[in-house]
Amino acid sequence: MVIPDHADPAGRLIVSRVSLRDFRSYARLDLALRPGIVLVVGPNGAGKTNLLESLHVGTQGFSPRTRVESQLVRFGTEGCRIALHGRRASGVPVDVEVVLRRGEGRRSRLNGAPLQAVEELRRELATLVFTPDRLAVVKGGPLVRRAYFDRTLARLFPARAELSPGYGAALTQRNAALRRVSLGLSTREALAPWTERVVDLGRELVLARRDAVELLSPVFGERASQLGLAAARLAYDGSPPTEEALAARLERDLERGTTGLGPHLDDVSVTAGTRELRLFGSQGEQRLAVLSLLLAEAGLIAERTGEPPLLLLDDVLSELDPDRRRSLAERLRGTGQTLITATSASALPVEADQVLDVTPGLVQERA
Repeated sequence: MVIPDHADPAGRLIVSRVSLRDFRSYARLDLALRPGIVLVVGPNGAGKTNLLESLHVGTQGFSPRTRVESQLVRFGTEGCRIALHGRRASGVPVDVEVVLRRGEGRRSRLNGAPLQAVEELRRELATLVFTPDRLAVVKGGPLVRRAYFDRTLARLFPARAELSPGYGAALTQRNAALRRVSLGLSTREALAPWTERVVDLGRELVLARRDAVELLSPVFGERASQLGLAAARLAYDGSPPTEEALAARLERDLERGTTGLGPHLDDVSVTAGTRELRLFGSQGEQRLAVLSLLLAEAGLIAERTGEPPLLLLDDVLSELDPDRRRSLAERLRGTGQTLITATSASALPVEADQVLDVTPGLVQERA
């Protein structure tokens, strides 16, 4: 079905139209979205999460639920298409098309121009997503947090976005050189340029991560307090690598064939008071922490770029009490555009700007 289009009078970055073909449970969907809070309601399994997922794929180039792209294609078909239309704060229109075909991969276009890599789309459009499995950011291991905060770093400091992949590439080369030396296929002198590269990029990455965490932590604490999680803060656990430190552990690194020191092993602690939430937080507190991280980053992106990110909140209301639901809803008002899923419209304690009723295979706007 087609719902009349709506423009955003403030000129914010708003997705105004979504077109899906053979994406997940949707054979065909043409949908207009309003700015503000868009509440997507319907029974479990009706396709609410699929709709949010399509917006994430269309604005970020990948799914927050799976890395197996063939799973995004509706069963029994050979490919799917996502097309989005919106406008930036400047009023400039944005058109995105992402096409996936089984066995052929992805083809993406932004305003008609083909994109060579998914990172190009992420640099242009900011979208933040909350899903229940995002609790791993707090309750999971350091690897999950490093990946999360490196993505945050890239959004907050675009000029430093290549530090993490650049460091990762240098680390891979040094580890390969370590293994060649240990096998007698190369000399120790061949390690020197990669060690220098790891040290240089590692130092820059640590400093960038510290800047991002220090920028995020006070806003995170404020948002967490508003949701009832007191004294929450972030802290970066790690120090820049040095050539001296790497030299001191060279024999161990040669034995193991891997670099045992550097920002690839660092972590970010998420605490409430004196408690580390990964170890001593309830699932409810971990959920509030992840949601507070998202709200904090969204506020900083809007402040630094003038364009609030698109927010996709899947099943975020089900485990919040009425007071926290209201606090969240009030925080979301006036922040651009937010899509929230729920099984019932009564889950949202304020009036939504748009309510979409989802039944299998159909999305319709409530009057």
